[in-house]
Amino acid sequence: MELVVRKNDLLRELQLFQGIVERKNTIPILANVLMEAKGDIVRFLATDLEVGLRSNCKATVTKGGTLTLPAKKFYEIVKALPETDIRIAEDKGGVKIAADRFESRMQTLPREDFPALPESGGAATATLGRSAVKEMVAKTQFAITGEDTRYFLNGALFVLRPEEMNLVATDGHRLALVSVARDGKPKDGDENKAILPKKTLGELARLLMEGDGDIGYERGENHLFFTAGDRLLISRMIDGQFPAYERVIPKGNDKHIEFERDRLTNAVKRVALMSNERSRAVKFQIEKGKVDVTSSSPDLGEARETLPVEYTGASMGICFNAQYVLDFLSAVAADVVSLDLKDEVSQAVMKPVGAEGYDYTYVIMPMRV
Repeated sequence: MELVVRKNDLLRELQLFQGIVERKNTIPILANVLMEAKGDIVRFLATDLEVGLRSNCKATVTKGGTLTLPAKKFYEIVKALPETDIRIAEDKGGVKIAADRFESRMQTLPREDFPALPESGGAATATLGRSAVKEMVAKTQFAITGEDTRYFLNGALFVLRPEEMNLVATDGHRLALVSVARDGKPKDGDENKAILPKKTLGELARLLMEGDGDIGYERGENHLFFTAGDRLLISRMIDGQFPAYERVIPKGNDKHIEFERDRLTNAVKRVALMSNERSRAVKFQIEKGKVDVTSSSPDLGEARETLPVEYTGASMGICFNAQYVLDFLSAVAADVVSLDLKDEVSQAVMKPVGAEGYDYTYVIMPMRV
């Protein structure tokens, strides 16, 4: 293999693989990116066997070929080089990377060791709006649990219907659900469901950060394929039964309070500084015309901040994990958010007020302190 490629073109692609490759993987080849040079294109592929990414960039190829390189070190070298052309060539059992007056030689691993990834059928199941998918991921991925033994909670459920698409995540203490209307063509009128791993959502968000235009979505037997421009994200599906999330959303919450988002965010942040470090509990003491956000800890002391609100119902107090409240508040853009309650022990619902283009529901379990 021998080729010349612009630094910025190469760097842009290599950056996308950094979250996928695992440096400490027990299978050494998974720390490498597969490179294939042909014609005027160099193609890249990386995977951790759960998530894979294919991409390419333009290059002047004088000699085609295929090889693998350590993805992180390759990226670090390219990033450190000046803005110029980079020359890559196979050399004495390794790969020579040169630019300007710099030259390095990297070890490679056999191309034959690289795992084969499933191929997409080439026909997208559906076309999804890029900005809608970006919104959905940003508003749900923080609610996915990291280490739950119930492996089906380590991902988010994607539900695709002709008239709408939903993304829902829960860790058992809170649930985030985003619904976006769409005008897809009903193929058979069936809904299409799949559980996406947490890592897939992170890589999908990274993939959608640049560029515009809709993305293609295809569901295979065990894998999902997302096409964004020239890039293809391949993800294994989590096999399991996601909880019946519709049943978790309470219907009878009759107490409604609206807050200015920024004022509530700042109040919870300040008051939480004096909360118990383990529970992170803050209490909302709700009275006519005001809500006192309070916290106390035997070791630290206590804090209180009063927020004026329009409320005329019965007094009540309810405790929440401050971080769970802040996660929701940082995910919404609306100036006003609502809190719907029933009593001290039932799930509360938070929503942005007047949000356009999507419906966002955040269910949060109260804490017993």
